[in-house]
Amino acid sequence: MSKRVRTAVFPVAGLGTRFLPATKAMPKEMLTVVDRPLIQYAVDEAREAGIEHFVFVTGRNKAVIEDHFDRQFELEATLESRGKTQALEELQKDLPSAGRTSFTRQQEPLGLGHAVWCARDIVGDQPFALLLPDMIFKAKPGVLKQMMDAYEERPGNIIGVEECAWEDVSSYGVVVRGDGPDQGFAINGMVEKPKREDAPSNLFISGRYILQPEIFTLLAEQTRGAGGEIQLTDAMQTLMGQQPFTGVKYEGKVYDCGSKLGFLTANVVFALDRPDIRPGFIDELKKLDLEDQL
Repeated sequence: MSKRVRTAVFPVAGLGTRFLPATKAMPKEMLTVVDRPLIQYAVDEAREAGIEHFVFVTGRNKAVIEDHFDRQFELEATLESRGKTQALEELQKDLPSAGRTSFTRQQEPLGLGHAVWCARDIVGDQPFALLLPDMIFKAKPGVLKQMMDAYEERPGNIIGVEECAWEDVSSYGVVVRGDGPDQGFAINGMVEKPKREDAPSNLFISGRYILQPEIFTLLAEQTRGAGGEIQLTDAMQTLMGQQPFTGVKYEGKVYDCGSKLGFLTANVVFALDRPDIRPGFIDELKKLDLEDQL
């Protein structure tokens, strides 16, 4: 019987250089899509999937993330005294319960694989989910929940994937698809940023994983790859020779909020999905007379 996935790891130590100067003093994970920080979307997705322990791999100048997931007594008291019960309930709803969060440091920017390895002692000998907060999803149920369902059927390592246009495959890591339905097919390999003519598929890896703890041993032994960093993909390819990997072509769409274009698009999409904002937002968009700019 496979072990239940109870823990999620969130790598939040990145410098956010693509969003300077906004991220000079504020973590990129605290940039907001409408009125919620990017990291909150990832945590909400994990909570919906049944995650009980939230592990944040942080770096310098990231203390505000820890503060975000803590209680703010002065703010709560002020909201209560002013009768703003809805806002107070919203704040409290977003908080993981006491003892459910852990924070550890990645002292050097040595890549995603190194960030994951930094969580090894907290995760222990258990499978875990890995969520990249830059990537937020418009999906119901959430992408990780869809992956958890696949994990129940096919224990092992799970990777969430989405189709991209063939002309865009050179921008992504793509998988070699094996047998099985979209909800859970065998992955026979991974290729990082292939040329279109060499791409084995147009299914790209989109920042959601369920991994077995043996990945930590491989990461500890992993030689540095591109950019002098410890690459998670290299370790996963090694693990693929020892354990099964399953792909889940989830229902939904990802927005890469690590890029300015993806971030702006996500703000529009999520704003239009909000009943309290949509009517007024559409009115404002009409006033811009966008047809003259498109």
